Amino acid sequence: MFKPVSPKLDITDMELKVLRYWQTHEIFHKSMSSREGGPEYVFYEGPPTANGKPGVHHVLARAFKDIFPRYKTMRGYHVSRRGGWDTHGLPVEIEVEKKLGFTNKQQIEDYGIGKFNDLCRESAFTYIQEWEKLTDRIGYWVDLTNAYITYTNEYIESVWWILKSFWEKNLLYQGYKVVPYCPRCGTPLSDHEVAQGYRDAPDPSVFVRMPLVDTPGTSLLVWTTTPWTLPANVAVAAGAEIDYVTVERQMEDGSKEELILAESLVERVFAGETVQVMNRFKGKRLQGLRYQPLFTFLPAEKKAHYVVLGEFVTTEDGTGLVHIAPAFGADDMQVALEHDLPILNTVAQDGTFIPQVNPWAGIFVKDADPQITQNLKNRGLLFREETYLHTYPFCWRCDTPLLYYARPTWYIRTSQYKERMVKLNEEINWYPEHIRKGRFGNWLENNVDWALGRERYWGTPLPVWQCETCHQQECIGSIAELSERAGRNLANANLHRPEVDKIQFACSACGGNMRRVPELIDVWFDSGSMPVSQWHYPFENVEAFKSQFPADFICEAVDQTRGWFYSLHAISTLLFDEKCFKNVICLGLILDGEGQKMSKSRRNVIAPWSVIEKHGADAMRWYLYTASPPGQERRFSADLVGEVLRNFTLTLWNTYSFFVTYANLDKWSPVPDEKVAYSALDKWMRSRLHALIRDVTIALENYDVLGATRPVQTFVEQLSNWYLRRSRRRFWKSESDADKNAAYSTLYECLTALSKLLAPTMPFIADELYLNLVGSVDKKAWESVHLAPWPEFDSETIDEKLNDEMELVMKLTSLGHAARNKANRKVRQPLAEVAFSVGSQEEERVIKRNAELLADELNVKKVRTLNAAGEAVSYTLNPLPKQLGQKYGSLYPEIRKKVLALDVEASALKLLAGESLRIEAGGNVLDILPEEVEVRLQAKEGYSVASEGAYLAALVTELTPDLISEGLAREFVRRVQDLRKTADLDIADRIRLYYSATPLLAQAVETYRDYIMMETLAVAFQGGGAPEGTFTVTDEFDQEKVTIHIIKA
Repeated sequence: MFKPVSPKLDITDMELKVLRYWQTHEIFHKSMSSREGGPEYVFYEGPPTANGKPGVHHVLARAFKDIFPRYKTMRGYHVSRRGGWDTHGLPVEIEVEKKLGFTNKQQIEDYGIGKFNDLCRESAFTYIQEWEKLTDRIGYWVDLTNAYITYTNEYIESVWWILKSFWEKNLLYQGYKVVPYCPRCGTPLSDHEVAQGYRDAPDPSVFVRMPLVDTPGTSLLVWTTTPWTLPANVAVAAGAEIDYVTVERQMEDGSKEELILAESLVERVFAGETVQVMNRFKGKRLQGLRYQPLFTFLPAEKKAHYVVLGEFVTTEDGTGLVHIAPAFGADDMQVALEHDLPILNTVAQDGTFIPQVNPWAGIFVKDADPQITQNLKNRGLLFREETYLHTYPFCWRCDTPLLYYARPTWYIRTSQYKERMVKLNEEINWYPEHIRKGRFGNWLENNVDWALGRERYWGTPLPVWQCETCHQQECIGSIAELSERAGRNLANANLHRPEVDKIQFACSACGGNMRRVPELIDVWFDSGSMPVSQWHYPFENVEAFKSQFPADFICEAVDQTRGWFYSLHAISTLLFDEKCFKNVICLGLILDGEGQKMSKSRRNVIAPWSVIEKHGADAMRWYLYTASPPGQERRFSADLVGEVLRNFTLTLWNTYSFFVTYANLDKWSPVPDEKVAYSALDKWMRSRLHALIRDVTIALENYDVLGATRPVQTFVEQLSNWYLRRSRRRFWKSESDADKNAAYSTLYECLTALSKLLAPTMPFIADELYLNLVGSVDKKAWESVHLAPWPEFDSETIDEKLNDEMELVMKLTSLGHAARNKANRKVRQPLAEVAFSVGSQEEERVIKRNAELLADELNVKKVRTLNAAGEAVSYTLNPLPKQLGQKYGSLYPEIRKKVLALDVEASALKLLAGESLRIEAGGNVLDILPEEVEVRLQAKEGYSVASEGAYLAALVTELTPDLISEGLAREFVRRVQDLRKTADLDIADRIRLYYSATPLLAQAVETYRDYIMMETLAVAFQGGGAPEGTFTVTDEFDQEKVTIHIIKA
């Protein structure tokens, strides 16, 4: 006997019972221990930061990460699903700063770095219980009891070992470059961090006059969106081969001025104003021209304020003349180095102007833009000001606009390995595939050296010590090496600031004192080193590391192409000359139900718990898998997840409940290796099942999540709404014969196989099915479906011809129902005839072989094929002017005439079948595509038609008295069945049935008396009065009235 299953599913109760079962029986840990000794399948968990609450996007990533370790475990692989926590960096620091009310770095140093870092250590796990609770509830199996933590000495020591390896390869160096810099956080950012913070933002757009020294009345016209950089201007760049002009214009006071700019931009800059071109020349003629400095707050200690040439100058916007401030732009810095220009740094570390810039000293530079613009206007140097909307980088953590700022910092020479990173990337399987050469490939092609240094407090210290006397530098690669240099045992030392900064030792070159440089390292280097550092390699766990590198599979959101994916790939390439992962799924963004990006400001952020508690984790997971391909954006809402519950989960559950209820009534249980006499319907269902097992297996082997899920949903729909619906009478009949046994065997095989096919994706309901359907009747069953082996398909059971045949029958049935809906004829109303038009003679034979089935499904008396589609419908062709006109231009009128001259029906059928029409026009043979001609069809009198492509169903809609009578009887049966549900009768309960009805309906009921009794399980059936205690309903339909009474027999 199976455990009884209510058709009313309490999804939360069911999932929580399964969750408790897993916990009580330690199923997750057994899934790992039971596969020890098997082949390794390596999965890397991208470490989240637990100082923020998990959101829907974390559920998305965890759901996708869970599929393949579960699947591979069922295939016999050992999967070490070690979790990890990313505990360093600005995310943690900023939270602590908020709690303390700090707004700048100086407050941290006044408070004490040690105390601040102690709070960071505590804050790193603020929401760990929320993470663990959500992780458990969604069924994401990851080993958090043995999780790696990035702030431990063991982890840091392995990171140091990697950096020492880079140092020895001359890949770690200190440079003075313009870097993206967050003034709020007081630290540079790497390019992959910057890539995560771009958004559209308005900025001032100013056109500024720079008067020439030697040509009074003439100015260079320069454009910039960063007025705050103008006090640091030292040059103007022009393009050597760009065409420039000097134009004369009249000013408001009546005087005239001459301005120099690129010729191609004159019309755009002056916007309709009349100007006269005085001179034309190439940009190289401007080289060396001197202009008057806009500001003189800082002395220029080298030659400055003249025109230089630069290849980076374009005429896409602006004026074709670029103002150069070397401290605030990478191109500008390069120009300064090439021409030996001075570097004027007018901005302090906190993003405010230094005291020497006296009008705006202490003001945040972007806040000073309006004042600088007004200053230029007052002095007659501002030509025009506007607002410019462009994409600008903001700090990915604190949302402060970044400044490009010249600073000394530490770099990893990743650009030296660019070609190798590109080559190794070609060996990685990306899902979606276009990421390989697109988003990720382009990023690698444009690789710049990794800005590693961070001027912060809570993170992995850069292990470089520098002599205070001779400035020699040493990179330390282990605690043992540091202990040896310091002359004391530092095995238990705290490797964080400020303790690590107190460790000093003698310089090997001059004997001077060596101190650690102040920088920490980029937190993305921490997470990118996890393949090595999680094992404390190479100091221990050498074999464990070797068995767990590289990864077979990783998965995160698409923004990690320039975050974690890149840091993994770069470190692995530079360290081991090997790829770090073999397969990677990139996930698109989650949007709200209306397709808008979720944000706190829009108040459309959806809490995962609200959805899980209402609809369950399985439905949430299934929606995320099936809503769209992994790499695309997907809408998300409680209602969308609710549709999964209604349309898929409940369909599966009702099929499961039906099977268990009837199997228990008949005391049916599976018999191993039994010879079963399958019907044609059974053979089709089993063929579909084994084809499904084959296809889902292939999809999972190829990381095709849609291919592993959507076909399962289609199969469940067909199992319930086709196979089971067409087999119900086989279960209802009282005798237990070979046909009923075959129906039970087929349905049981399908449900148990589904429990395994769903195990990686809907782990809760999968185990509910397995533990009851298999665990209840097989003493040798596995403790959980997640410990069971993956199902194998039987190729001999698969009959593709049979599958295709039934697929066609279901398609034609669907078209038949669509035609019925158009005619407004109820499903229960029998009709005289349906006729089909199909694409081939073989398909016509399929209709003949399945005529009885189609007649039953469509409730018609006769099924046939149309002699020609024109028998039931007339066609017209409409050549589409937009498509054909754009493609063929002036030939369109001739093409239209030629198309309309073709045989209409033959051409229409070709187009509907996806074939082109070949015509001659303009002396050429042209193929007119199906999407370029609209096919319109009109049903002929007496028919209702529906079509899809080459397939058409035509229903004869005229009703005879006999058909009307049978329809009334069927409507009567429906009311009885509804009343059975109201009476809460068991589906196998027999009833006594009483009724009174209007004459026409009463006549129909008596005519179809035997049919009604069989359908409603009535053992007695009579008109007139009813005894007490009956359930009663009164209803009207089709101008008839009826009162029905039932009572359990």
